[in-house]
Amino acid sequence: MSGIKYEYTLFSKGDGSAFWALFTDNLVNLLILSGICQFVFGMPAEIVFDRIVPGAAIAILAGVAVYTLMAGRTAERLGRDVTALPYGISTPVMFVYLFGVIGPIYWATQDPLLAWQVGIGAGFMGGIVAAMGAIVGPWLKRITPRAGMLGTLCGIALMFIGAVPLSQIFEQPVIGFTALLFILWGLIGRFRLPGNLPAGLVAILAGTVIAVVLGQSTFDTSGTGFYPPVPYLGDLIVGIQYLFANPELFLVLVPVQIYNFIETMNNVESAEAAGDSYPVGLCQVTDGAGTMLGAVFGSPFPTTVYIGHPAYKRLDARAGYVIGVALVIGAAAFLGFLSFLAGLIPVAAAAPVLVFVSVSLITNTAWAVKPAHMAAVSFAILPHVSSLLVTKWGSLLNALRAEGVEGLPALGDEGLTAALLMEGAHYDGHLALSQGAILTGLIWGAIVADVIDGRFRAAGGFALAAAFMSSVGIIHAAALQAPQFDGITVGYLIIGGFLWLYPLVAPKEDLEQRIIVPDEPDMLDETPPQRA
Repeated sequence: MSGIKYEYTLFSKGDGSAFWALFTDNLVNLLILSGICQFVFGMPAEIVFDRIVPGAAIAILAGVAVYTLMAGRTAERLGRDVTALPYGISTPVMFVYLFGVIGPIYWATQDPLLAWQVGIGAGFMGGIVAAMGAIVGPWLKRITPRAGMLGTLCGIALMFIGAVPLSQIFEQPVIGFTALLFILWGLIGRFRLPGNLPAGLVAILAGTVIAVVLGQSTFDTSGTGFYPPVPYLGDLIVGIQYLFANPELFLVLVPVQIYNFIETMNNVESAEAAGDSYPVGLCQVTDGAGTMLGAVFGSPFPTTVYIGHPAYKRLDARAGYVIGVALVIGAAAFLGFLSFLAGLIPVAAAAPVLVFVSVSLITNTAWAVKPAHMAAVSFAILPHVSSLLVTKWGSLLNALRAEGVEGLPALGDEGLTAALLMEGAHYDGHLALSQGAILTGLIWGAIVADVIDGRFRAAGGFALAAAFMSSVGIIHAAALQAPQFDGITVGYLIIGGFLWLYPLVAPKEDLEQRIIVPDEPDMLDETPPQRA
């Protein structure tokens, strides 16, 4: 009112502690994605450290610049200092792109260059979907129960972010257990470490020191140098063309990017609850644009507003912590230090941080949904169990072929499927659940949550939508197809039809009264269910 422009303070003492937490998060993501691309998908160092890592750094730098300006504008509007939104590569979405887009292309073609090209194509197209969240996000959030959205994410977290890294810890137990100790102490137990040191940083340092002592780390500086970011428009076009020639890949990237822009929306809302109000639509556009920019410069991996703003605000951080992270990550990427750190830091030292991310996500989901909806969350997790099983069965056969075993049948071979069934391994069922697992988990989580709430028609609507998607191959099929009425589609029609019609014919008391199931806790609210 006085006309005096408010001067935003970019840096504060709290930025130091906030920097280490956010830096560790981003560093672990870059180390994990570079390790998987190099050693699992066979990408040469030229692609990983010359293209992917600098591209990711460009996306982070650009996004942080926008969010720093946004924090300044918000501070001016509110007339007080605010905490900038944390930003970086989305951990769960990164794993989906690794194992849902890049991995399948590599395993099918054994061509790491093509896998990377399709990855950046998927990143660019996914960025468009993320930016469109500003248009359709509120509607999707309104009709989809939180248990469905978070439940399918919990499935990814449990199987790919939790179980796989935990197995890597047990492969190098001396290193992994030592690092895990600090995660249990400082992040899960939430006790303060001496000197108030960040637990994630201490865990990685402790594991690395032991690896050095045991001779399981390498000091390879050959990868250091200057790696300026370069646009890869030709490779990007190749990747986008491959996507449109194989549209089933959109069934992976579209649902996960829908999750990504809804995650942005939720995280911005949590910042508002903590007292810092940011424009949701602009944040969703920023995340999408950052992802697209990263793809142009070689990074397939989406960026997003991170969860955790309230924690950084409690530390009294401003914008200095995100600026520091962006500058350090950028310097490490452009000077090749990530290559050096990838050889120095063993996977088992960083894996406990991912286990914590998995456990934290599932735990936070349990707090974010009402107790009765944990049944829906559990249902949404199950398709991802099948996804991991099918992935590992394929890896087993590939390993046997690499060892020179000849005459092996392919997964899906009629004889092999029958033999697996005799051993109790239901390949056909797991395969159906694994195809479109992200969307399948979301749908079943939504159906179960709506049934629990007595919203039968809403649940029926999700089932009927699933019937359509199943009939054309969006879920439960390897590729899009002409509409067909197979058993799964008919099953969805039966469930959807019943749930849609039941409220029309059921007695009113049956719609309002609950029964007690023996040996089950009664977690339902005493209020009558909402009818729909």
